[in-house]
Amino acid sequence: MTILVPLMSKRLSIVVISYNNDRELPRTLLSLGASYQRGIMREDYEVIVVDNGSISPPQQKQFSHMDVDVRIESMPSPSKSPAPAINLGIAIATGDTIGVMIDGARLASPGLLTNALAAMRVSDRAFVGSRGRYLGPDFQALSMKKGYSQRVEDMLLDQIEWINDGYRLFSVSVFDESSGPTWFDLPSESNGLFMSRPLWKELGGYDPAFVSPGGGLVNLDTWFRACHLPNSIPIILLGEATFHQIHGGICTNSADRAQTFIHFNEEYRSIRGTSYQWPNIPVTYYGAFQTPPPAREISTSRFSYEGQKQVLLKAWHKTTTQVKSFFKKS
Repeated sequence: MTILVPLMSKRLSIVVISYNNDRELPRTLLSLGASYQRGIMREDYEVIVVDNGSISPPQQKQFSHMDVDVRIESMPSPSKSPAPAINLGIAIATGDTIGVMIDGARLASPGLLTNALAAMRVSDRAFVGSRGRYLGPDFQALSMKKGYSQRVEDMLLDQIEWINDGYRLFSVSVFDESSGPTWFDLPSESNGLFMSRPLWKELGGYDPAFVSPGGGLVNLDTWFRACHLPNSIPIILLGEATFHQIHGGICTNSADRAQTFIHFNEEYRSIRGTSYQWPNIPVTYYGAFQTPPPAREISTSRFSYEGQKQVLLKAWHKTTTQVKSFFKKS
């Protein structure tokens, strides 16, 4: 006789999608661990990794030493789009609140989980988004052309000892295209998206009609639809973010992002009947800055784009001596 013991529900479930993230996923899970995250206990949450057809799928035993409750699931029928994998993760999650990280290559800032839960208390119609950032001195597609690589990034992360204080990641990163240029610009997507279970059900999860590699614009579509749910309250976290590790993603690290977007927008138009448009709705901000952000991330009115870039590059070279040396040799 087999007795099935139901899983105990958690306050929070985080669904992380993995696809050939052998290098990046361990760091991502470290950044979601209870010894790294602040203000939350290990028993309060679970992390569900859904592998979407990796050549070498992650194994549970690889992460048994980490201070986090991790479940590894594999897609029975992997697809080029992560949408079905995300929906599987949402379906098996036990948390009252469910967060989704569409990319298993993203590091979380230390207050991401506790602040997301706190912001969710505003209303049962609230959902919470965090901004995305690129590790490195520029948009990663541009940084790659200047010599930025996985090896350089490994050196960078070792140098700043990010695991001891994840807020140091802000000093060696920039907003990605969908999240900036300032903390008070409305993002077009979130790579750390949190909703209550009922709101995810109302939204219908991620639309599996998006079948392009990487999901095309499915993440932007999900954010847009959430913003336009009746009486929903979009909340953007201040002082928290996810940080993209370079790994050759379909769109993020594409050398020709413009052409890629055109292709993805064609799929979007075929599904929604119109071209993608950036959401234009009022939002609520929640959180605090652990260290003052640079002026260019508060307001662009006093800085030209080139001016921002030069200030950023100077700060980058000052902070990362080893990386600067590497660039000189390249």
